[in-house]
Amino acid sequence: MLGLTALRHAVRPSTSIRALSTESLKVTNVRGGSSANVKEERIKYFKIYRWDPDHRQKPYLSTYPVDLNNCGPMVLDALIKIKSEQDPTLTFRRSCREGICGSCAMNINGRNTLACLCYIEPKGEDGKKASGGDVMKIYPLPHMYVVKDLVPDMGNFYEQYRSIEPWLQTKEGKAEGQAEFLQTREDRAKLDGMVSLLCLQITSLAMSACLDLPLDVCLTQTTRTLTIFSLVLHRIVCACCSTACPSYWWNADKYLGPAVLMQAYRWIEDSRDDYADKRLAELDDAFKLYRCHTIMNCTKVCPKHLNPGKAIGNIKKKLAEK
Repeated sequence: MLGLTALRHAVRPSTSIRALSTESLKVTNVRGGSSANVKEERIKYFKIYRWDPDHRQKPYLSTYPVDLNNCGPMVLDALIKIKSEQDPTLTFRRSCREGICGSCAMNINGRNTLACLCYIEPKGEDGKKASGGDVMKIYPLPHMYVVKDLVPDMGNFYEQYRSIEPWLQTKEGKAEGQAEFLQTREDRAKLDGMVSLLCLQITSLAMSACLDLPLDVCLTQTTRTLTIFSLVLHRIVCACCSTACPSYWWNADKYLGPAVLMQAYRWIEDSRDDYADKRLAELDDAFKLYRCHTIMNCTKVCPKHLNPGKAIGNIKKKLAEK
């Protein structure tokens, strides 16, 4: 046992010396001018809106440098890095990091968007990264009360969303043995704002030709895939569009705003819902609906590329036809 202990003590120094020699070799290589593993710093400065209700101080901007070599490509990556390594008091919302939940909605360089979908270095039309300058300014969503830093008060927005009763309402329950309320592909396509029926058919024909499968099989599979995709699109309630709308800035207490109205239209257009007339009647109001003046900021800033302006126009059209 004594000999084994002595052997262990004899081995440890040699291991340390070997590690030290390796580190010395690395340092020698760097000092010798080898830049194979050394990247030039790419510093980006983030000017972030700060305000804490617990301190008697006006809002201000704090500047944080971030080396993009050690950071992910999205603005949310930079915010997480700043909070983890530089300033733990920085406050913002985040959750999925996949553009699904809408939690990280904020104003970045003057545009409402999701931090998890916004590139730090935006891509140009040619697909290459365009120069976005050395400074990026980040504010909370505009014209909303601020809880702290980049966290807006969403209470009024969620109350408006709740007021449209965003769930399926039917006069009769499901029949015995019925697993779900069914609808035709055509009716489903009406809910898929970004997916037309023609697109569905063309995609199915291409799949059938490439995979040598029956057209009906391809059509079913394509419909299921696009339905999942569209559900992802319709579930996000980030308020980017509503807080970009001047009409909502002026009448946030009465005007429902593009985000809520688009969700309302989703249920009005659903063939499985039996209360479309009731939903329309509740929207027939000078402030709830008709404060929309087709400024179209909502469609321009939507991070999911939806068209709230068109949905509002369709609601007005349905009311005009009554």
